[in-house]
This record gives sequence, structure tokens and C-alpha cells, in this order.
Amino acid sequence: QVHLVESGGGLVQVGQSLRLSCTMSGGTFRGYAVGWFRQGPGKEREYVAAISRLGGNTDYADSVKGRFTISKINSKNTVFLQMNSLKPEDTAVYTCAADPDSILATRSERYKYWGQGTQVTVSS
Repeated sequence: QVHLVESGGGLVQVGQSLRLSCTMSGGTFRGYAVGWFRQGPGKEREYVAAISRLGGNTDYADSVKGRFTISKINSKNTVFLQMNSLKPEDTAVYTCAADPDSILATRSERYKYWGQGTQVTVSS
């Protein structure tokens, strides 16, 4: 049974950085496309970033492009989301997701496994 756990969330000031981690048990990230999604207060869940199985391809939502970086260390079975220049509108619960059948996926319905999420709050 694949299980995903996020960590690294917290409360930061505008302009600061955070690095989120997503670890997998019951499988290895090498065989999975991975994505990060977020859901802010009173908002729909939205796509943030995705990385391909071997980590060679990435994709970002326009709202985070140039500020966020997704990376994957298969040997550590961990996916990171480095978030720089954080803004109040980045406040959300961030969740990682993994799918064994996709090469790179940006749509939430493509993902089979989901973590519980980690809260990120950006204060002005």
C-alpha cells in the first residue's frame, strides 16, 4: 500500500521561503509521476507543479512559475517543493500526489495516491 507523507509547512512572512517534502512508503518514486496541489481557504484545489518519473521533466502553474521548484531524489524516495518569494495568496494546504501510470501529469484526476497535506501560511 503506497502512503505519502508531506512535511515542511509552517508560518512565514511575505518574501520568505519554505521547502516542502513528500516521502513515499510502500513504493519508490522512481516509478511514479508526482505532483503538488494546494487548496486555499474557501478555494478549489489547484495544481501547483509536477515532475516526471525520472525527474527529467517538470511543469508549473503560471502562478508559481519562477518562484517554486519541484525536484525529486529517487535514492531518498523524496520529492521536494522549494517555495521562494512567498506571497499571502500562497497560503494553502499543500498536498503531494503520485501516479504510477503517468509520465507527467498536471490534472488531479490522473493521480492515484494522495497525502494528507501540510499547511503553509504566509503572513503579511
